[in-house]
Amino acid sequence: MALCEVCGIREARNECISCHRSVCGDCIIAIAGVCVKCSKPDVSDLVNDLKNTKALQFGKFTLASGEESDYYIDIKKAITETRVLEKIAEKIAPHAVGADRIAGVELGAVPIAVAVAMKIDRPFIIVRKKRKEHGTGKIFEGELVKGDNILFVEDVTTTGNSLRKAIVELRAEGATVEKAVVVVDREEGGQENLGEIGVELIPLVRSTDLLG
Repeated sequence: MALCEVCGIREARNECISCHRSVCGDCIIAIAGVCVKCSKPDVSDLVNDLKNTKALQFGKFTLASGEESDYYIDIKKAITETRVLEKIAEKIAPHAVGADRIAGVELGAVPIAVAVAMKIDRPFIIVRKKRKEHGTGKIFEGELVKGDNILFVEDVTTTGNSLRKAIVELRAEGATVEKAVVVVDREEGGQENLGEIGVELIPLVRSTDLLG
């Protein structure tokens, strides 16, 4: 009899879809398919990765929102490291249970969307910042079936305006979007902004985690 890799007491009868541990019925969250350890992930390792890859920078910066800031989070420095990208995908995967497709807005979210899609074996969609003015004139690349449940992923959110726009665009194409996962939330109104359109924003890391 194989014992649960979480509690080490009861017989393992399930497998966590995130870490692939063999776990017992008491140590898995059935509705999500993840073990109790993955349901409350420790983000300290990801915080260290973001700092070690110099994704967190200090100085004078103008953000995409137009606001001035004395720090900048350049996630691209982290996600171009395959080890860190894989770790991010592992932490997002539990939130993708029930998703038909993964979506990301060009540019920064695309590698994240690809990594998560490969992790859970689902197709992905690339959402353009603006509709093509030639060819098909599409706002996204990839296949979308009306009613598909889409999980959006994002690299960094500040106000959440660009992500909100992308979600509204994809909903207009027939998608169902109820939640989005962001690697870092700067905690400047993004969660509230998306909440107004019925979307839960789930951050892996908050700016207070990085700056604390």
